[in-house]
Order: sequence, then C-alpha cells, then structure tokens
Amino acid sequence: MKTVAAAALLVFSISASAFAQTQGEYRVTRTAVAPKIDGVLDDGAWAPLTPMPTGQWKSYNPSRGDDMPVTYKTDVRITYDDRNIYFAFHCFDNEPDKIRTNVSKRDASFSDDWIAISLDSAGTGQAAYHLFSNPSASQMDALNTSASGEQFDADMVWFTGAKKTSDGYVVEMQIPLQTLRFSGGDEVRMNLVMFRKISRIGYSYAWPEMLPGQWVFDRPIRLIFNNLKPRRLVELLPSVTYGVNQQRETSRQWSPADDKYNVGASGKIGITSGITLDGTINPDFSQVESDAFQAQVNQRFPVFFSEKRPFFMEGMGLFNIAGTGGDGNMRTAVHTRRIVDPIYGSKLTGTIGKTAFGVLNAVDDSPTPPFDDNGDPIDVANKVTTVARVSRGLQRSDYFGGIFTHTTLNGHQNFVAGGDLQIRPASAHSFSATFLTTRTTDRDIADRSGNAAQATYSYETRRWITLTQAEHYDKDFVMDTAFYNRTGFTGVWQFTDLSFYPKSTWLQRLHPWYFAKIGKDRIQNGHEDFLHTGIRLNVTRQGFLNVSHGRGHESWQGTKYRVGSDINIFGNMQALRWINVGGNYREGPSIFYDKTDPFQGRSRSFGVSTTIQPNQHLSQDLEFYRERFTRPSTGLEVYAVNIVNTKTTYQFNRHFLARGLAQYDSSRDRILTDFLASYEFVPGTVFHVGYGSLYEKGFGSVEPVPGLPTDPRDRFLMINRGLFLKASYLRRF
Repeated sequence: MKTVAAAALLVFSISASAFAQTQGEYRVTRTAVAPKIDGVLDDGAWAPLTPMPTGQWKSYNPSRGDDMPVTYKTDVRITYDDRNIYFAFHCFDNEPDKIRTNVSKRDASFSDDWIAISLDSAGTGQAAYHLFSNPSASQMDALNTSASGEQFDADMVWFTGAKKTSDGYVVEMQIPLQTLRFSGGDEVRMNLVMFRKISRIGYSYAWPEMLPGQWVFDRPIRLIFNNLKPRRLVELLPSVTYGVNQQRETSRQWSPADDKYNVGASGKIGITSGITLDGTINPDFSQVESDAFQAQVNQRFPVFFSEKRPFFMEGMGLFNIAGTGGDGNMRTAVHTRRIVDPIYGSKLTGTIGKTAFGVLNAVDDSPTPPFDDNGDPIDVANKVTTVARVSRGLQRSDYFGGIFTHTTLNGHQNFVAGGDLQIRPASAHSFSATFLTTRTTDRDIADRSGNAAQATYSYETRRWITLTQAEHYDKDFVMDTAFYNRTGFTGVWQFTDLSFYPKSTWLQRLHPWYFAKIGKDRIQNGHEDFLHTGIRLNVTRQGFLNVSHGRGHESWQGTKYRVGSDINIFGNMQALRWINVGGNYREGPSIFYDKTDPFQGRSRSFGVSTTIQPNQHLSQDLEFYRERFTRPSTGLEVYAVNIVNTKTTYQFNRHFLARGLAQYDSSRDRILTDFLASYEFVPGTVFHVGYGSLYEKGFGSVEPVPGLPTDPRDRFLMINRGLFLKASYLRRF
C-alpha cells in the first residue's frame, strides 16, 4: 500500500488543468404541443427546431479519437414541456440496408446499431441516466455512478419510438420528469453526453468526445431549461403471484400439489425533488429469469449470480463502494441476493446538492431456522438487514463517502462501518481507497473483529492503461451484506495494457498486456504469485481474439501448488448480421480443492456459444462448456463436466415475448426446462405465465418404470414441476 500511496502523492503534484469543463451551453426550446413518439419527425414540436449544433463525434471504442465518418452524420433535436423532456435523433447512414436492429426485450440489443444519451439531470457530475435505443425502439438503460459505473440492473420508465428510413433511422425519446431527479428553477442546468454505435464496423462514438481516463462528465454539453419544475413522484405497484408446485415422492408417485398465492404492494413517493422513499409489503420476489447453469465442481470461491428482483435493482449503484468489482477480492459491498424472502422493506435515497445518501432496510423470513431435538423448527426472529450509505461529491467524479451495515439473525449480529474515496487530480490519473471494520457476535462463539482495506491507482491514456491495487483482509473480517471471495490474505496486483492502432481495414486495435500479482494467504498458510501475459486483437464486426499464457503458484492447506494456463484463448464476433459466435479454450496446471486430500492436477476446458437471429423477432442462444480434470501422476480422469444452456426467444414486439429454456449440468445429473410468456408495458406493469420442470438422473428405487432404463443411474426422471402466474401494475399519480 505504501507504493500506491506514494503514487497518489506524485499524482497530486501534477497539474490539474484538465478539471471538468463544459463544451458549451445549449438553451432548450419549450414546446407547446407534445410530439408523437413514433419515429417520424413531422410533428409541430420538431418542425421549428434546427438540429442542435454538435462538434465532431469521436470514437471511444475500440479505438480512441477517430472522427465519425461523414456518412454517419447525426442530427439532434431537444425540446420539453411541463411533463417530459424529448429527444429526436436522425442517424444518417448511406447503407441503410446494413443497419442491424432487432425487436428485443430490455437490455438485450447491444450488438445492434443504437443511439444513446447520458443525462446528468442533477448537474452534479456524480450520477447519470444512460438511455439507449436501437432502430426498432428496443430500450437499454442503466444508472451510472462514479463508484459503480454503469448498473444495467436498474430499469427506468421512459418511452421510445423509432423507424428505419431511406437514409438511416430515426429515434425519439420521451423522458418523464417524474423519472428524473433535479432541482427546479428559472434556469435548470443538466449535463449531457451522446453516443452512437455502428454495428457493422464495430465502432462507438461520442459527442462531446470522451478522452482516455476521463469521467463521462468531464467535458459535457450543458443543457439549459427555462422555468422547469420537477413533478412530484407518487407511485403504487400492486402485484399478485400464484404458483403450483409438485415434488416426486417415488419413481411412480407424485406428492400432492402445493399451491400458494402472494399479494403484495410496493410504493414510491418523492419527499422532495431529490429525495425518494420506496416501500414494499409482502413483496413478490420470484425470479422470472432463471440463472444459467455454471460449472460448480472443484470451485474454491463462490459463484456469483446477479440480482434480478425489481425492488432491489433500482438505485443500487448508490450503495456500492470504491475498489470493488474487477480483479479485486470484493465484487460488491451490498449483494442483495443475500436477502432471500423479505416480509417487507424500505429504501430512502436522495441527493442534497452534491451529497448523495441511501438507507435500505429489509426484514427477511428466516431462511434457515434452527431445529429442536425432534426435528421441529424453532420459532425465531426474522433476519433483519440495514444498509446506510452517504457520499459527498467533490469535482468531476471525485467523492468521499461512508457505509454502515448491520444484520441480525438467531443471535448472530454483524456490524460493518467504513469509508471510501475516489479522486482524479489529473486527467489520466485516478486513485481510490476503502477501509472497512467489522464486529461479529454469536451466541456460542467469541466475538470477532476484523478490518479490510484496499487502495487502487490507475493511469489511462490512448496508448497506456495501467491499474495497481493493494488489498488486505483480516482472518476475522465478516461482512454479511457483501459478496467477496476470501479473508485472511494480503495481496498486490497490477495490470498493464499497451495499445496500437494499425491502419487496417479489418484490424482496429492490437494490445499486448500483462497481469501480475503476489500475496500471502494466512488461512492457507502460504504465499501466492501469478504472472499472466497475452495479446488481444480487436477486429471489425465487433470481433476480438485474446491469446495468453499464465504461470503461478497458490497455497492450499499449507502446500504450494502450480496454477496457470499453458494456453488460454477466447474470442467473439458478429460474423454475419444474423449470427454471433464465440469460443474459448484453456489448458494448464490446477489444484484439486479437497480439504483432506488435495493434489496437483491438470485441467482442460473449452466452450462455444452462438446467437442466431434469422429475423428481427426470433433469437436462438446456444452455449456448450466442458471441463476435464486429470491427475498427472496417474493420467486418470478425476471428473468431466458438461454444461449446456439453450434459450429460444420469440419477441412479438418490444413488449411481448415467449421464451423457452433448456439447461443441462452433467456434474449434478440434472436437466432444467422452463417456458415463459411475458408482457411488459413499462417496468412494473407486467404479466408473466411460466411452467418449469427439473429432471434428475438416478432418482428413486430400482423398481422399473415403463419407458425408462431399468437402472435408475441411467435414467432422467422429472422430480419437480411447477406453474406460476404473476401480474403487477405500475400506477403513477
């Protein structure tokens, strides 16, 4: 950590001439007549408006700073009234037949052509709404914060209309003022950056230009609205769920069907223009999207599954802290999937000037009740989770903040308090640090206390990217709300990437890189080291290929083992408009993570994936992954795992879809099938009906079942089946 701190002090001495500056101001004209959001710019609202004067759009991915070709000119118009802000984009393209667009569900169109905005409605430079639309009006949205980056879990209420034209495509956006958080006044200033992707060449562009290493709002355009007042947000979301589930008792007999229903409600009220209170009672937290099967054999660290439940998704970027995610030990400080079955919950979030804050409370029906000597569950208090977070914006994306969490269940209590900061004293340099201290008490275990800390320094230009992080976790560090891999270790890692931009029709970027780390593991009583080197090629059609080699050591149960990859290859490409293909292959030394009989092994894995979209409505996803582990001393196979995930989706329009899943995991000898019909008008107003079934091999006795193999070890038998219906309605007042 001394190295990182010294680097930070050096950075402070560098000139801060690149502090935030706007690219000018644009005064938005009010409209007396709201435009029709249909992708046709013939409304009276648009007719009197000349396109907004924009400078040269510049690329930011995969290359930096290239001018957008004149054949992709983009006209932008903006207007507003007392209820909404409206955007209109005319995206020119001299080859409109090559525009890629599909009718897709939310957040599923990133391989298409699209146009997007980043709108900092509060004008603080700390958080923004990222809103994307493809030429079929399919939406993608995210909440972007300086601590967490883009969080696509959040779904906002906004509306789009789009249409392909003979010279490109048109997109209209309607953003209700109730969706935005801002302070009203005679002159309201909001920050804006716009983006556009041209799928077939694989380039994304921005205006104003996003320079390497800079926050999205370092150089924004400033929008000025005259006499703009926020609309008070009052929202009610009732929901009802009904499900029928049945378990198999024997090979020939099912248990009686177990049906249940759930009626709940959530609400939201804007206390002020910048402070919102959310509440939910008896919420339905059923997951409509099933988690894709992942290989979970011989895993040292837990497998992460993302949050998909609406109440938790909104605004969760606020609760994250600096230094999490990426290659660090902690992925997120608040992983709400640890709240399993809430009875009720509340969330207060808001901003006052440059101060942002949030408080989350949830009372969870006890997921693992204790049992008495007769095996009957003991009535105990429910699990209670509280998270409080505050951050103070400085300049640009710089901030400092604090976090407090508390969980209690069955005599177990966990307290966590800490602080974090992120500063960028010069345009290419960034520094962040976090400190957390915890105290855990249990009925029959002595109190435990522990600390964790990390410091990260990054440097980014068009040519160089380098990241260095030092982190430390005490043995007795416990944070019930977080998702992290391990405790009791200290480590430092560094990643460096050097980019070249060949003048080639197919090769866009070539960048060799290396990743190195060293550490001490006090739980496993040993040291670890790793060096990974490789090269990555970005090519046309959104393609990339990564080839690397890694070698290192890892301690497990007091013994040092070799780990790494003799060869590691992975890549992906939108080969044709209708097919995306990807694949990976890895082979190298590995550890068999057994607590009593570990040994040096060797693993080999490969996978292929493809998405086929023969038309704008039909999509077929197929993924196959295989991992094989052998003992080199004998050459014998220890295990082989095959994972198959398939998904077939027919999107009738951007609101209504039918989807079928089939998933296979050979390590658990199970097959999951799942069918869903789903209608979503806006986030919250939804109707779902689904049917799922689970098959396992080797279930039941040896008694024969007609039509199935005699030996139960050779047959798959349905052991669980269920039907569910869910409906909810979002009402804004």
